[in-house]
Amino acid sequence: MSKNHKIFGTDGVRGRANQEPVTAETALKLGRAAAHVFKDLNPESRSREKHRIVIGKDTRLSGYMLENALSSGILSMGVDVLFIGPVPTPGVARITHSLRADAGIVVTASHNPYHDNGIKFFSHDGYKLDDSIEAQIEGLVFSGEIDHVRPDAEHIGKAVRIDDALGRYVEYAKHSFPRGRTLEGFRIVVDCANGAAYKSTPITLRELGATLFCYGDQPDGHNINHNCGSMHPEFLCDKIRRHGAHLGIAHDGDADRVLLCDEHGQVIDGDDILAIAGLEMLRAQTLAKKTLVATVMSNSGLDVAIKAAGGQVIRTPVGDKHVIDVMRAQGLNLGGESSGHMVFSEHTTSGDGLIAALQILRIMQATGQPLSQLAKCWTRFPQQITNIIVREKKPFEQLTGVMGLVEQAEKELAASGGRLLLRYSGTEPKARLLLEGPDAAMLLAWSQKISGVIAAQVGV
Repeated sequence: MSKNHKIFGTDGVRGRANQEPVTAETALKLGRAAAHVFKDLNPESRSREKHRIVIGKDTRLSGYMLENALSSGILSMGVDVLFIGPVPTPGVARITHSLRADAGIVVTASHNPYHDNGIKFFSHDGYKLDDSIEAQIEGLVFSGEIDHVRPDAEHIGKAVRIDDALGRYVEYAKHSFPRGRTLEGFRIVVDCANGAAYKSTPITLRELGATLFCYGDQPDGHNINHNCGSMHPEFLCDKIRRHGAHLGIAHDGDADRVLLCDEHGQVIDGDDILAIAGLEMLRAQTLAKKTLVATVMSNSGLDVAIKAAGGQVIRTPVGDKHVIDVMRAQGLNLGGESSGHMVFSEHTTSGDGLIAALQILRIMQATGQPLSQLAKCWTRFPQQITNIIVREKKPFEQLTGVMGLVEQAEKELAASGGRLLLRYSGTEPKARLLLEGPDAAMLLAWSQKISGVIAAQVGV
């Protein structure tokens, strides 16, 4: 770890549990560094005698180890810890703000398998950290600059458990649904991925009156995301048909994303949700500046549909943090990713799978249309997305023949309005190749050529 001096990735710290950087030793150092930095970041708490940091987690077995290590580091700096247990990532962000805490930390590896884990940070206002703050924390972990900062025994922090954290998040989520309306009459299949939403999403939907069929709500520390949740929507779609439900809702492990399934068992992804919500908000004149934010991974058909309705789409790099940064800078209220990170900024400061689902349910109820009909509001361009598992992330320019093929493909695709995107994942050992255009056969051919050359050189 000490050789590269880099532990933060595109979404916090992530890796295999009990291996660097996701170890108890590094978590303790991160806790100390974070406590030191966050004391001075929250203007509301600078005059307090005691500072406090919220810690939440998903349902992975390794979460116990990491939350206690983080807590030890924080307490050793004279900062209190508020444990809230398994709560969705957006719930941690909301509760951090609600409790007037100096920061929030969530122990999760999101959609990754159970053997991975990670650590994400939120500032006092519920937003993810700026890169400069992450760099400051990272620097303190490696420099040893605060090794001597140790309050005496009288001023060590204390840890308490917040028993009503789940209830706080449920009420917060319910308030995003129109007051006076219920979900009575809706039959909904929910797949919680055996993750952080295993209680919160079912409770919220039941309290709003829906009839539920719940799956992935029996976490055992090892089964998070295993053949379930938004990474395996085919499971949800099968249950939709079996139960004759109106729609299905599938989360990932920390429930900051959602995929839906219509009444016919067809997957409704993040681009569909953006199109449905964006067009409805344009009609209602509630889409701020007639603009929504998507990443470079979203389908170009989204731009066409929004433009035809009088709006526009702004593109960002991959990652909901980039989406949120643009939304905040430009005062926009809708953005998201095709993977299911949806940000309705009037209700949330981060991607929130439950709130996104509630917004689509609101539209279904208001229009009286089934989800399958709502999803016909736009036309998707053919896409070919290929993930190549790699043993190392060697620059593509250093791989023989790759960039030559990419240039040829881009030229051919551009002639018909298509595009190509090649990048390494920031959270997994994968190269991601996206091709888009009107000719599906052409996309498949180029995908096989390019991915084959990459796999031959750095593939597993």
